[in-house]
Amino acid sequence: MLASYYPGQQQLTLREVCRFTNQIKSIDGSDVWDIDAIEQSIREGLSQLDSEGIALDSIGIDSWGVDFVLLDKQGKRIGQPVSYRDSRTQGVMARAQQTLGSNAIYRRTGIQFLPFNTLYQLRALSEQQPHLLADVAHLLLIPDYLHYRLTGQLNWEYTNASTTQLLNIETGDWDSDLLAYAGVPAHWFAKPGKPGNTIGYWHSANGQQVPVVAVATHDTASAVLAAPLIDADAAYLSSGTWSLMGFESGTPLTHQQAQCSNITNEGGAEGRYRVLKNIMGLWLLQRATDELQIDDLPQLIEQAARQPACRSLINPNDSRFINPPNMCREIQNACREHQFPVPNTAAQLARCIFDSLAMLYRQVAQELATLRGRPISHLHIVGGGCQNQFLNQLCADACGLNVSMGPVEASTLGNIGSQLISLGEVADVTHYRRIVANNFPLHHLSPHDNSDFAAHWLQFQSLSQLPKELCI
Repeated sequence: MLASYYPGQQQLTLREVCRFTNQIKSIDGSDVWDIDAIEQSIREGLSQLDSEGIALDSIGIDSWGVDFVLLDKQGKRIGQPVSYRDSRTQGVMARAQQTLGSNAIYRRTGIQFLPFNTLYQLRALSEQQPHLLADVAHLLLIPDYLHYRLTGQLNWEYTNASTTQLLNIETGDWDSDLLAYAGVPAHWFAKPGKPGNTIGYWHSANGQQVPVVAVATHDTASAVLAAPLIDADAAYLSSGTWSLMGFESGTPLTHQQAQCSNITNEGGAEGRYRVLKNIMGLWLLQRATDELQIDDLPQLIEQAARQPACRSLINPNDSRFINPPNMCREIQNACREHQFPVPNTAAQLARCIFDSLAMLYRQVAQELATLRGRPISHLHIVGGGCQNQFLNQLCADACGLNVSMGPVEASTLGNIGSQLISLGEVADVTHYRRIVANNFPLHHLSPHDNSDFAAHWLQFQSLSQLPKELCI
């Protein structure tokens, strides 16, 4: 994406330069990312702009969290980065909770227990492939690695580092005890830096020397930076492959109630915390439509809207849905096991996913309101899921909240916001959110009748109860 900002008019525009797929592939029995293809696509986009004679003021990269690249002493990559959806972490989190205690881990990190957190990926690596460790000099998270490839400079950015469950929430540095449990040495890392620092420079074929900025490199941190949260009591829902619902806080919430609700405290811009919960999101629908070879998503949504409400429900956050061999079959099995009608058609499967997500949004909204001690006034939905108006209306209905939708390209806009603040063109996040709101109009929804959700609420709660070991 190329962003252009005109300070006099405070006008902000986006232009899509190139778009590329990023899919998991299987190599030697592991699910991995083709990081070389990602890097090549980024370089092609930059080269295209360079060939057009466009003078860039800065560059920044954000991505998903928790996954990493290992470098040897010569700065060369060791293997391909394994995806968080790989099965190598199966059972690792439960053993860590038993050995270290859930309470101890949570109080140190404030991070939601998810089986693919970097802590558990590294423990799996040290247990299953210990021969690799001696060759490793550094570990870089995905955007830090891509920045390194552009600049030759090592950097560890704070917002993404906070997702690993290895960062001490009090010090903002890597927790030595958790690194020791993971089986990796501290010298693989340096203390994470706050977003907005210039890491180094990308040198173009035409002689440009462009600053590369460590933006809020976790894509959700960037999305939240761009979310127009004008109301202090509003919450956000970053809706895409994952759905992340939460609010901003000046302090982390690491007390027992937050732990028992499995709430995360990830780093944000300007020293803020993103108090949120990760929800499996539209991944379920993406997998189902791929398996069923459905290309016309709007038509599927229209067909799903005509299905009976809450006929079949699942817990979208059940770990069985992280990366099953067949998503449609896994959803059907879950419905069968819990004595719901089995969804057989594409429309029934989609309706099951939408209703279940709306129910989980309702549950998380209630948890967040309880933790904050006051009700949520408004919900801002950002990201690609903004375009699914049917799901967003179900969300408004289930939660009983007024909903604003937009911007769609929230992560990109947050990335740009970090760069503009770093360049001194924008004062701060509050100023930037006003710019975003003025340049990217929002769409609004009001809640309708939620009797269907109310009638099936107890059934859904029985599916989505958190395990008691989270509170130990």
